Amino acid sequence: MAESHQPSPAAFSYEQAFSRNIGWLTTAEQATLRGKRVAIAGSGGVGGYHLLTLTRLGVGSFHLADFDSFDIVNFNRQAGAFVSTLGQPKVEVVARMARDINPELNLKLFPQGVSQDNLGDFLDGVDVYVDGLDFFAFDARQRTYAECARRGIPTTMVAPLGMGAACLNFLPGQMTFEEFFGWGDHSELEKALRFLVGLAPAGLHRPYLVEPSALNLAERRGPSTDMACHLCAGVAATQALKMMLGRGKVLAAPHGTHYDAYRDKMVHTWRPGGNRHPLQWLMLQLGRRKYAKLLAEQL
Repeated sequence: MAESHQPSPAAFSYEQAFSRNIGWLTTAEQATLRGKRVAIAGSGGVGGYHLLTLTRLGVGSFHLADFDSFDIVNFNRQAGAFVSTLGQPKVEVVARMARDINPELNLKLFPQGVSQDNLGDFLDGVDVYVDGLDFFAFDARQRTYAECARRGIPTTMVAPLGMGAACLNFLPGQMTFEEFFGWGDHSELEKALRFLVGLAPAGLHRPYLVEPSALNLAERRGPSTDMACHLCAGVAATQALKMMLGRGKVLAAPHGTHYDAYRDKMVHTWRPGGNRHPLQWLMLQLGRRKYAKLLAEQL
């Protein structure tokens, strides 16, 4: 873990920098956001955009975790991916970008990512957790959500699917991540399937996946778009804002939303019991057959 502070340039004024938020926020609410702390695990596809959007909203403190460095395959969607940042640690790059927006930010960096050893420090003093982890980060995601539930930390997860965004929130005292997805001690393949089916029961993205082979479970990679990541950041920051200010209704699991810009569709889903719901059970059965065949072809 690394703690980072940077002296503020004389020209910077927090009040002026975020004055155009006022109207949608009150002056008092803007001051409240300045004192809030958000934890974001993952600084790549959605995580980097989450950070920059929340920074422009005026949130004053962040805990950021990511162990990866930028590669050329990140160029299509990741906020910090440039020729100039190739090979650089993602968490350091996006932290530098955020400081360029607000040099007064209080940042704690976790360059080893989220682990059992540092999870407590990562979530200490946090008001909201925003999930920016890679789809396949099963262990880190399972541990983080369990600890958030134990500590009573509200969480938001917005997944980039196709050219859209699917949102699930988990609030203190309500359905937990584990109760919704039912991961338990299942295999990684089963967790991947349960995650995909649970994230987006409406499946708005599926009809326009024109190259199904691009989803390679064996190599832990899938197709992505920059548009989806931008949409995710807008949704996640809005959910986090409502959680931090206690203003506006927050839909929590088993409720979810899925907006797809390509199909111009918005769906509100409700799956009592999560993946134990009969419709989810049927989708899981169909998915196991489909992905078992796909995996066999890829191995």
